[in-house]
Amino acid sequence: MISSEREAEILRLHHAEKWPVGTIATQLGVHHTVVRRVLGQAGISRHRVMSRPSIADPYMPYMLEVLTKYPRLSASRLYQMVHERGYRGAVDHFRHIVASVRPRPAAEAFLRLRTLPGEQGQVDWAHFGKVTIGRATRRLWAFVIVLSWSRAIFLRFYLSAAMPSFLRGLWTRSASSAVCRVYCSTTISRAPCWSASDRLSASIPRWLSSPLTTTTSLDP
Repeated sequence: MISSEREAEILRLHHAEKWPVGTIATQLGVHHTVVRRVLGQAGISRHRVMSRPSIADPYMPYMLEVLTKYPRLSASRLYQMVHERGYRGAVDHFRHIVASVRPRPAAEAFLRLRTLPGEQGQVDWAHFGKVTIGRATRRLWAFVIVLSWSRAIFLRFYLSAAMPSFLRGLWTRSASSAVCRVYCSTTISRAPCWSASDRLSASIPRWLSSPLTTTTSLDP
């Protein structure tokens, strides 16, 4: 971090004195990335900071047009296209220019998931190929539940991923109590408050009518 006075000095040297980034960094004793960050926060793009004339300048409008239309086009392919139009610069320098002007994808917002102990369990099926039972070949599925807070994992194998197997894996009703218990209680002690599944077809049909006390959500 640098002081606000140093940031103001960087902006003054850039706007008033027309100093390039390297000169500002050398004279103020800061790294050139710090200078670029300050200028970027002030709304000055990287290709505007490059004050020295470049042999790529006449081709810059064409490069920007192509990159705007095809933002994932490789620098080597764009170099061939520009080279055919008269550019004679080195490919390494051209790659640096492309990296500085290539459109960046819009930043995505992420929500960090934080849960309390026993609050959430993540439920899913895993396919383990096929097994031979007698003369029959059956698909082998694994019911998996992961506790979000402790990351404890329970796994039980089934020969079907249908609703009955899903319910047996997730819970069973005690004969002496109306409270639902997780079938894997010997491993993770008890049921989480709610279970999250990734739109499992076996988990959808009964949630609205199910009398079970635990709740389940479907992740988008």
